[in-house]
Amino acid sequence: MIDYNPHNWYDHLFAIRGSMVREILGRVMTCVAWSAVVVVLHRFYPGLAIPLTLHTLVGTALGLLLVFRTNASNDRYWEGRRLWGGIVNTCRNLAREVSVVLSEEPETVRDVVRWTEAYAYACRGHLRGEADLGPPAERLAAAEVEAVRAAQHVPLAVTGRITALLDEARRRGRIDTIQFGSLDDHLTGLIDLIGGCERIHRTPLPFAYMVHLRRALILYCFSLPFGLVREFGWVTILDTLFVAYIFFGIEEIGVEIEDPFGSDDNDLPLGAYCAQIEAVLEDHLERAEPRVAGGERAAV
Repeated sequence: MIDYNPHNWYDHLFAIRGSMVREILGRVMTCVAWSAVVVVLHRFYPGLAIPLTLHTLVGTALGLLLVFRTNASNDRYWEGRRLWGGIVNTCRNLAREVSVVLSEEPETVRDVVRWTEAYAYACRGHLRGEADLGPPAERLAAAEVEAVRAAQHVPLAVTGRITALLDEARRRGRIDTIQFGSLDDHLTGLIDLIGGCERIHRTPLPFAYMVHLRRALILYCFSLPFGLVREFGWVTILDTLFVAYIFFGIEEIGVEIEDPFGSDDNDLPLGAYCAQIEAVLEDHLERAEPRVAGGERAAV
């Protein structure tokens, strides 16, 4: 994600990164080159020109298709942001609750909190096709980390490891069944949230809609010079550049944000979210470090 000041036009008005210019440049310039060919041919064959009425009518329908495509992608983008907001809050709640109910077991608390930190990185890696647990893995048992990384679904394996730690504490009588169930509800919520992210990541917009829209864009932009050349002459080239840039740009924006979990310029900053979760949970661990029996602070 690119940070910018929405109140200052001059900071980003001429920006290239994240503006889709590089992605659509080839398509737009091909349209412009074709329009130049049409203008030259029209000088020798005036009959190539066609009425602009057809493009006026089709342009309205094409605009509606582009609006639907952009709105659908925007909904997916913001749903992805809400899901990651849920991951952030659920990780905080899990760390807060476990540090209280297991205050007499500082080692277990530290392991649960750090596996919770690793869960966020596991989600990011899972959505990007990587088995990554991030920096928290360096503070966990190496054998357990390798076993989790080898799992087919790493976020599930992380929550399984947390469940095992909580179950061991329950068997030792450190927490009761009700407390275990409350903590397990947070883990269930984490699995539900990554499941929502997977739904967005693995379900693109319908193929038929995407193909039809792109075919319509190509037909419209490449036939537009024939409708403009009689009235505008050489200015047809600039008109085609303007229309092609707008239409292809809108379509490419939809492509960029429909799966917001990647590493494109306009995707969600998952790395920043993971680092934020790690920093907050480490600070919580330091501030709420549990005390062992006798009132002495546990060694870290």
